[in-house]
Amino acid sequence: MTLPPALVVLPGPKAALSGAGGAVRLVPAEARERFAQDRLLVAHATLTARRLGAAPPPRSPRLLDALELFAFVRPGAFTAPSAAGLALAMGDPEPVGPEDMAVALARVAQRLLDELAAAPTPSREEALAVAETLARGGWAWGEAVVAALRSRPVSNAFRSSGLDVWARLEEWEDPGPAGDPGSAPVPPEAAVRRLGELLERAGLDEARTAQAEYAREAAFVFRPRDRENEPNMLLAEAGTGIGKTLGYLAPASLWAEANGPSVWISTYTRALQRQIERESAVLFPDPAARARRAVVRKGRENYLCLLNFQDLVNTAQLGAADLIGLGLTARWIRASRDGDMTGGDFPAWLPGLFAVPAAGQAAAGNLVDRRGECIHAGCAHYRTCFVEKAIRASRRADIVIANHALVMAQAAFDGARAGRGAPEDSETTRLRRVVFDEGHHLFDAADAAFSTALSGQETAELRRWIRGSERRGRRGRGLEARLGDLVGAEGPARQALNDVIHAAGRLPSEGWSGRLSSGDPEAPQGPIEAFLAAMAVQLRARAEPTDLAPACAARPALPEAVAAARAVASALADIEAPLLALTRTLEDLLDQGAETLTGAERGRIEGVLRGLDRRARMTLPAWRGMLSTLDAEVAGDDPDFVDWFEGVVISGRLADAAFRRHWVDPTEPLVRTVLEPAHGVLVTSATLTDSAAEDPFALAELRSGGRRLASPPAHLRLASPFDYAACARAFVVTDVSKNDARQVGAALRELFLAAGGGGLGLFTAIRRLRAVHEQIAAPLGDRGLSLYAQHVDPLEVGALVDIFRAEVDSCLLGTDAVRDGVDVPGRSLRLLVFDRAPWPRPDLLHKARRARFGNGWDDAITRGRIAQAFGRLIRRQDDKGVFVMLDAATPTRLFGALPEGIEVRRLTLVEVLEATRDFLAGG
Repeated sequence: MTLPPALVVLPGPKAALSGAGGAVRLVPAEARERFAQDRLLVAHATLTARRLGAAPPPRSPRLLDALELFAFVRPGAFTAPSAAGLALAMGDPEPVGPEDMAVALARVAQRLLDELAAAPTPSREEALAVAETLARGGWAWGEAVVAALRSRPVSNAFRSSGLDVWARLEEWEDPGPAGDPGSAPVPPEAAVRRLGELLERAGLDEARTAQAEYAREAAFVFRPRDRENEPNMLLAEAGTGIGKTLGYLAPASLWAEANGPSVWISTYTRALQRQIERESAVLFPDPAARARRAVVRKGRENYLCLLNFQDLVNTAQLGAADLIGLGLTARWIRASRDGDMTGGDFPAWLPGLFAVPAAGQAAAGNLVDRRGECIHAGCAHYRTCFVEKAIRASRRADIVIANHALVMAQAAFDGARAGRGAPEDSETTRLRRVVFDEGHHLFDAADAAFSTALSGQETAELRRWIRGSERRGRRGRGLEARLGDLVGAEGPARQALNDVIHAAGRLPSEGWSGRLSSGDPEAPQGPIEAFLAAMAVQLRARAEPTDLAPACAARPALPEAVAAARAVASALADIEAPLLALTRTLEDLLDQGAETLTGAERGRIEGVLRGLDRRARMTLPAWRGMLSTLDAEVAGDDPDFVDWFEGVVISGRLADAAFRRHWVDPTEPLVRTVLEPAHGVLVTSATLTDSAAEDPFALAELRSGGRRLASPPAHLRLASPFDYAACARAFVVTDVSKNDARQVGAALRELFLAAGGGGLGLFTAIRRLRAVHEQIAAPLGDRGLSLYAQHVDPLEVGALVDIFRAEVDSCLLGTDAVRDGVDVPGRSLRLLVFDRAPWPRPDLLHKARRARFGNGWDDAITRGRIAQAFGRLIRRQDDKGVFVMLDAATPTRLFGALPEGIEVRRLTLVEVLEATRDFLAGG
């Protein structure tokens, strides 16, 4: 099969088409015409269409996307989703400009086909079965891929479509109880010796005095604790370049080997979670050993559900879902290390390559475990389930690499169950030694984990969990489907099950969001929809018009909101009572049937009990408690909480309303559920302290919960080894109005050009980001610089960062998620620009915290954000970077968090452009 010419389109748009003699430049009109009519090879068809001003194209035999071919040939392997990214993934040098990229793209496609012909995985027969299934489904690559696979001898013994991958996955084996961890301490000098071994193994033989000191001091948290509820806690700031990951893995690995199981390493971002997993290769060089001893754990909603995949495959074979996307996903499932679809080895760009109806996409939203629907041991794929594999592996692993949200949710739930004397099960988490990396996010993670929200979405989810899907053609996985055969036809359990299913009929049903947005007072069905409508009335009356979600204080509540809240509380009580009764009968069944229940039956009951426990003993009581506070006759403001109503606006309409409750100080439940039960806790970050404060660790103690402990935490502060005075510059532009988007856009354009690319623009509002992108994308493209943007390009944040990292001279616009998730060493990030000072949003919750913690709260948070962003700029010794603030009103005191040696100069834009060019020249 002869491959068609490759079309590459960069912002501008600037387009080129490959040919026999190289590539030719196309004017935009010709590129649009060819894209609409010709048979072409592209890299990311939807992004190509967007740059040409066209609608995302549907799948077609006419458009061959090289990213789909890569996903088939190298499933589970990484590539940035662009022509340059593909070239780099194949080991080629980075192509520059559309002509070079078009030639490179054509070469990549042919090399991938040659590679497939030579060595397909996991076998030629299985790859061919999938390829022929996709070819019959009209896959543009079908003919070429089948021909490549048949270019070598191959049997026809494979007798399925190849999509039934669940039948070929390895089953997990239950390892049995791991036992309680020991108490042998880690001597500080032993930690330093282990660090030396790891550095030697990694080929890093340079002396790192600060890293050795870090490992020595980190051993403190691996000593036995002396008193109950008083963990050995260390707050450790280690500047960029110290090497804190290996610094804490050294003592952690020693402790796990001597005492195990499991030191938990917790991060805030998915990017760091995977980075730590990669660095664990130094601890466990053998991949098989690493898979056992360093396990990544996330919540269920991150992992592919094989039952969901099987359902979608069946639907696709009837023509109602994306067969091609599912076939490529099947290839990934067979190659994936752990089935992680969000931040793991699944190519997140795959579902967005073509316009495919959302309901039929092979995307995380359709294939992960939607909340509460897992049927545990009742599932045909239970023994091959990725979630169950991760849970069991983590029970015996030396190192468990998790995230703050999972750690807190698991600790809170398991702690509450232990307090009631509930037995442990396969998902019980014992957090005895915990390292919180990205510790500066601990407060925000606790804020999210211990908050409560009663909304249309949440209550509709509860209805679906109880009654199953009530839409025709959708499989229901309600309590009847999970438990019906176990509780029998009569008796207390059956009565409780029937009662809760009946009571759940008062929760929001299908179409609730449309009824809410209609504004018709007669539209609400049931007490909760009436409460949502009452919240909407109060929001319209009291919320200030802003670009953000409309919000207002919950109290004093309108009379109709109070009346509706009483009805909701009654309806929730009618659900809670039979749920509790059902919980008790199932607990009795486990106890009384200890000798007669099969392992599968016990697993099903344990799985359902966790869901029942969470809802009946945590969620529903919390909701009813919140609702009672709206009644002025029985309640007043609780100083420990902030309550408010908030609207969710989509496309200009109110799609949902929520009653929210947050702790003013979320470290109170953090300490109670996570810190006090632990024996050792390390909270670490490159930006943990506030240098401008009298006590640099005061903020860290407050935001980590250390201040609430009976024994105060120890402190460690190690400065970065980088010579910032030599490798970085910082400027405030004095003659650009931050409120004029055109001025901000013009400044960003000229700064990116002065740096020759490698620029990251950070915005505090999505609206301003989009306006600036529209203004500067074409001018930058005309000068050879590609511009990518969060909330504009049809890619998730991780994929955008991957492209930015791969294409050395590209530029990127983003918001907080980009600031926190970027790890881009080298020239790919050499300029960082804030559109304005990143002050906290002055909402109701923030105002309450400022009143509690003092006026310096705003400054401390903002200094932290600036320091975190600056830390993205210089990642290694040979980096050079420029930091620019476009907000002339930014107070000098906010720059106190920048590293020693950085002088912030206030100059005009012309002066900053000249200084940037001079400093980065040849860098």
